[in-house]
Amino acid sequence: MQSLIELDKELLLFLNSFHNGYWDNFFWMFTSKEVWLPLYLVIAYVIFKNHGARGLVTMLAVAVLIVLCDQISSNVFKSGFERLRPSHDEELKYLVHLINGKRGGLYGFVSSHATNSFGLAMFTSLLFRNKAYTLFIFLWATVNAYSRIYMGVHFSGDIIGGFLLGIILGRIVYGLYLRVIPRFVVISHHNKRLLKSGLAESFGTDARLIFFTIIIMTGTLLTAAKVMLKITG
Repeated sequence: MQSLIELDKELLLFLNSFHNGYWDNFFWMFTSKEVWLPLYLVIAYVIFKNHGARGLVTMLAVAVLIVLCDQISSNVFKSGFERLRPSHDEELKYLVHLINGKRGGLYGFVSSHATNSFGLAMFTSLLFRNKAYTLFIFLWATVNAYSRIYMGVHFSGDIIGGFLLGIILGRIVYGLYLRVIPRFVVISHHNKRLLKSGLAESFGTDARLIFFTIIIMTGTLLTAAKVMLKITG
């Protein structure tokens, strides 16, 4: 176990060493939950558009998932394992590159950012069953998770743990969602078939709206990071 911990520290220092002012600005914005509010709103719009009356139940399932991801990662894992973040580790806290001096909370296993991101990615990929959407949403979750290593506030082990927890919770909540939703909404035989297949047929081309939103927002952040770099000199 100690050898794995040491390996995790070495990997963190290696990955965290690749930084400059431009990427500092980019990841500082990318990791912010508020920045991605337009993406969340677009996903909600697509859900309501395609699910009709089931939209409220679907959004409730998403809300329950996010609460579970956040609370379990923070109050169960972080409090239970009490593994210091690299930014608070006496051996590493002066070696890691931080952005704007942000060190985060005391404990870091598992990463709540990774848990939330991959939980949302897993649930919605099962919901929409669209290959392009699945690719883009998991790529977004991966970059979001990596940003925590770049910022020096999480070990790779924290990220991997958050990834696994998010995937598991996303799958569990989706399974419960399939069982619960028929009790609240009258569903025809045809729609039951669509429900089990993730409503892929009714989702159609709306996937493009979501991953175009990801592309546009990422491009905006890349441009903003460059502008900020010029301003700060």
